[in-house]
Amino acid sequence: MNKFALVTGGSRGIGREICLKLASMGYPVIINFASNKAAAEEVAKIIMDDGGVAEMLQFDVSDQKAVDETLDQWEAAHPDDYVEVLVNNAGIRRDNVMFMMADEEWHQVLDTTLNGFFYLTRRLLKHMMPRKRGGRIINVASLSGLKGMPGQTNYSAAKAGLIGATKALAQEVAPRNVTVNAVAPGFIETDMTKDLPQDELKKLVPMQRFGKPQEVAAAVAFLASPDASYITGEVININGGLYT
Repeated sequence: MNKFALVTGGSRGIGREICLKLASMGYPVIINFASNKAAAEEVAKIIMDDGGVAEMLQFDVSDQKAVDETLDQWEAAHPDDYVEVLVNNAGIRRDNVMFMMADEEWHQVLDTTLNGFFYLTRRLLKHMMPRKRGGRIINVASLSGLKGMPGQTNYSAAKAGLIGATKALAQEVAPRNVTVNAVAPGFIETDMTKDLPQDELKKLVPMQRFGKPQEVAAAVAFLASPDASYITGEVININGGLYT
């Protein structure tokens, strides 16, 4: 039996580095992506060239039918395997001040972060929980979900909801040897933050720099490891001291 790790939004940025880090720990990695197949193929190639195992699964996490159908197909092809580590990383930004925010800007952000977490986690828990098989669920939240960020009412609401869900679910599944934790990155150097005024924002960070995706991946890897077996319901801030 192979115990896989599935990373949503695994083709770029933080998700990419999480895939590479988990692969370096020996996990066969499933790279989920919504549209950027070339980027996902690049991540898979790096893993396989290094002797690891990587597969790609294309689906939109906010589409319940796509989630279920894709995982049905994967499970049919892997009757003896299961996903032991789930990293709910997929997320999008649609920043706007609230009085100008369109309905779709609100719903798209919450659908991807919260509904995506719900559809995928509910689906995979049924394989983690039987016979105390165990598992690791790690949710990628955000500084925005802890302190709120102006212009990100939708994103802050989604990430705060993810943190609340993390704490509740952790209590539900703890007796079955499943841990549920979150990481909350601050300003990290990725495509999602490249449009931000970095020079101004760095002044707000005690460490006076943006973080690197690898630094987030390291925390996720720890939470996925046996060393974190008695840690659940926690949120690890990765923000250079910006909000502690």
